[in-house]
Amino acid sequence: MNIQKETGDSFVKLMQIMLELREQCPWDRKQTIHTLRSMTIEELYELVDAIDTNNWQGIKEELGDVLLHLVFYATIATEQQQFTMRDVIESICAKLIHRHPHIYGNVAVKDEEEVKRNWEKIKIKEGKKSALSGVPTSLPAITKAVRIQEKAKQTGFEWNNKEEVYAKIKEELEELQEAVQSGNQQHTEEEFGDVMFSMLNYARFLKIDADAALEKTNKKFIARFTAMEQKAAEQNKQLTDMDLAEMDAIWNEIKKHA
Repeated sequence: MNIQKETGDSFVKLMQIMLELREQCPWDRKQTIHTLRSMTIEELYELVDAIDTNNWQGIKEELGDVLLHLVFYATIATEQQQFTMRDVIESICAKLIHRHPHIYGNVAVKDEEEVKRNWEKIKIKEGKKSALSGVPTSLPAITKAVRIQEKAKQTGFEWNNKEEVYAKIKEELEELQEAVQSGNQQHTEEEFGDVMFSMLNYARFLKIDADAALEKTNKKFIARFTAMEQKAAEQNKQLTDMDLAEMDAIWNEIKKHA
């Protein structure tokens, strides 16, 4: 069995189907890179959902959807005489080889952190004006903050240990309280942002995926809240009929089991 050939044949088949759809299907023919944009983002979130639940069948299906979108963009680009799928593949191959001199050259590295530092140095040599220039502006704020911190780290701008980061959190919390007491809403917002940025930095030092951790908490809250609604219904009540003390009692009971 030649896995590379079979994979290549399947990829060619997908590209051929895409060409046929662009020629024969009114919906596919109508799409542009701009109309696909929001759908691509949705597909990526669906892939993330499958990853978060370790749903390998779902991951396979969602990867297929994402791959379809990549082929779709490349097909449109070819029609516009901008570039081809081959150009895309050759470009990423060249980039990977160039940015991995410890594999394809004579550079020696000790660990993954040194690989990352070399990666950033190479990008600067390639013409990047800032170590932070590779962070997409449209990233969600939490993800962007972590990426900014990771990029800054590769230049050496980094705390020495997690204790220093925790001390910074306490400092930022004190500044937040001072801003709250001042009554200055804009200053309060700024200080709140500083607290969050420091917390994300702390998560990074603890080797915690902050976004994934927050999503787990979201799901836990949803499960407990809906259970609380069910408990209230069993008493022929709605949450809006209860005071906070009643709801809190139910909540604490649920917490013991979930």
